Amino acid sequence: MSKIYRIGIIGCGGIANGKHLPSLSKLKNVEITAFCDIVEERAEEAAQKYGSDDAKVYVDYKELLQDSSIEIIHVLTPNISHAEISIASLEAGKHVMCEKPMAKTSAEAKNMVEAAKRTGKKLTVGYNNRFREDSLFMKNACESGELGHIYFAKAHAIRRRAVPTWGVFLDEDKQGGGPLIDIGTHALDLTLWMMDNYKPKIVLGTKYHELSQKENAANAWGPWDPKKFTVEDSAFGMIVMENGATIMLEASWALNSLDVDEAKCSLSGSVAGADMKNGLRINGEMHSRLYTNQIELSAGGVAFYDGHVESDSDLEARKWIEAIDQDKDPVVTPEQAYVVSQILEAIYESANTGKAVYLN
Repeated sequence: MSKIYRIGIIGCGGIANGKHLPSLSKLKNVEITAFCDIVEERAEEAAQKYGSDDAKVYVDYKELLQDSSIEIIHVLTPNISHAEISIASLEAGKHVMCEKPMAKTSAEAKNMVEAAKRTGKKLTVGYNNRFREDSLFMKNACESGELGHIYFAKAHAIRRRAVPTWGVFLDEDKQGGGPLIDIGTHALDLTLWMMDNYKPKIVLGTKYHELSQKENAANAWGPWDPKKFTVEDSAFGMIVMENGATIMLEASWALNSLDVDEAKCSLSGSVAGADMKNGLRINGEMHSRLYTNQIELSAGGVAFYDGHVESDSDLEARKWIEAIDQDKDPVVTPEQAYVVSQILEAIYESANTGKAVYLN
C-alpha cells in the first residue's frame, strides 16, 4: 500500500474550500488532518466536511506546526502572511504548497526560496493555470520548437467588471496590490513558463485608480465601497528580458473594454505564434501562405464520450503530492515563482516612481 500523507490546512476561506480541499479530498494517498483559521468556525466547518476522523482544529498555526505527524502544509491565507507561515512550516520540517502570489514582496519570496533550500523541504506556489488542457498543449508546442525563438508575448488578465469585494482583496496593506498581484500574477507565470525565460532586465509599469472610486458601480459581485478600495483597479507593464524578448502584461478587475481574457497569454516566435484568446490557436506560414490552426482540445461529437479531462486544480494537487512521493521538483518551482514576484514588484515600483526599474 502506498504511503498516506497527512496534510494541514492553514487558512480555511474561499480558496481553500473552492480549490484545494475539493481536489485534495479526491486523492487516495492523503488525509487532511489539521485545519487552522483565525475564525475558528471556518476551520471547524472545513474539518467536518473534508477532515479525517481524527482531524484537529486550530486558531494558531504555530500550534498546528508542532504536530510531527503532519508532513505537508497548504498556506491559504492573505498575501501578507504567506512568507511568515511558509517559512515557519518549512523550518518545522513540512513540505509547503503556498497559494499565489508567492508573497507580498520579492524580498519575502526570496526568503522563502532560501528557507526551502536550507531545510531541504519542497516548496511550490499555486499557479494552477499551468495545468489547464490548453496550457499543457501550448507548453508542449513551445518545448518542441514549433514556435521557434519566442521574442514577444502578451500576458492577459482583464476583467470588464469583476472586482472581488469580500475578504481583504481591496486592502493594499494585507495584499500588496490589486489585480496585478491577484490575477496578473497568473498570466505572467503562464507567459514566463511558456517562454522558459526567467531573466528579466528592465521593467516599466503604470497603474490606475480610474474606476475604483465610483459609487454603486456595476460589478459581478455587487458594488464596492470606494473608501475601502485602496489598491489599483488596473495595472500594465512592459518587461524586457536579458535576451531581448519583450512581454506586455495587462491586469484589471474593472476596465471599460470588451477585450476580456484572464490567465491567458499570446506568444510570437520566429517560426510560429500561439494564443489562447479564442480557444487555442497556432499561426504561421507554410508554402508561402499564412495559416491559422484551431486546436480541438476535446472529442466533441463522439458518441458516449463527454470529453472529460482532469481539472487544473485536481491535476495540480495530484502532481504536487507525486513530487513529494517521488522526490522530484514540483511543476512550479520556488525559483520560478520568485521571479514572478520580482517582476510584479518592479511594475509597482515603476508605476510609483515614473521610472524604469533595472533588475539583476
